[in-house]
Amino acid sequence: MAQQIGVKLKFIPVTDQGTLELADIHKLLTERAKILAFIHMSNVLGTINPVRKLAQMAHEVGAVVVVDGAQGAPHLPVDVQQLGCDFYAFSGHKMMGPTGVGVLWGKVELLDMMDPFLGGGEMIHEVWLGRSTYEEVPHKFEAGTPNIAQIIGLGAAVDYLRQLTMPAVAEHEVWLTRIAIEKLQQLDGLQILGTAPERGAAISFLLPDVHAHDLSTVLDSEGVAIRAGHHCAQPLMRKFDIPSTARASLYVYNLPEEIDILVSAIKKARKMFGHVS
Repeated sequence: MAQQIGVKLKFIPVTDQGTLELADIHKLLTERAKILAFIHMSNVLGTINPVRKLAQMAHEVGAVVVVDGAQGAPHLPVDVQQLGCDFYAFSGHKMMGPTGVGVLWGKVELLDMMDPFLGGGEMIHEVWLGRSTYEEVPHKFEAGTPNIAQIIGLGAAVDYLRQLTMPAVAEHEVWLTRIAIEKLQQLDGLQILGTAPERGAAISFLLPDVHAHDLSTVLDSEGVAIRAGHHCAQPLMRKFDIPSTARASLYVYNLPEEIDILVSAIKKARKMFGHVS
């Protein structure tokens, strides 16, 4: 929209700690603002953003609030009414479900105002040669044959997490994250990116003079799966003046013993690249 019709984009700065800089947000979030979009939890830094506070500020100037919950929904208790957002989206594959399926929750009054972006069976109410009318929400946005198998798989994943209870999931991750950070900080030279006081279990780190992709290759040979790269967040990488990071992500199925394996594998990588253990 910015390229096609001149919509102006503004960005909330990120502090060195990895939190949003909100001191001067009133200069960005004016009555001309139409949409405030942000992540619930950072997939790079683990930072958990203050959704309710941001939503209240946006609504005061009449803006619509869109939250990317890809990291929020799998790891945190989520109550969209309490959060106060207008739209909340998340993906199945981040919460032990299949790939290729996700969820968009939106307020009914806003969804009613929106035109469908796809055409096909089920979303049509009546058709004439020159015009069509559409079914009520949510059918209006679900054209054609749905992604049935993946939707059933996502439903099973949601049922499983609800059985565990999301507060228990979050508590387990807080515990594991504290252990992981303490042990990683004991490795000389290793730098953890992001030190937000409220954070989730995504831990990005740098090893001096070892590229993240080289590190991930060595760890993979040790049976440790991490993510390496810019994590779809190149502007954030530029903010910290780095090309990429290694990222360890902890979840309900991880144990403290696996953190020890991660640390041991990092030590092996350091030796391979000429660093003292």
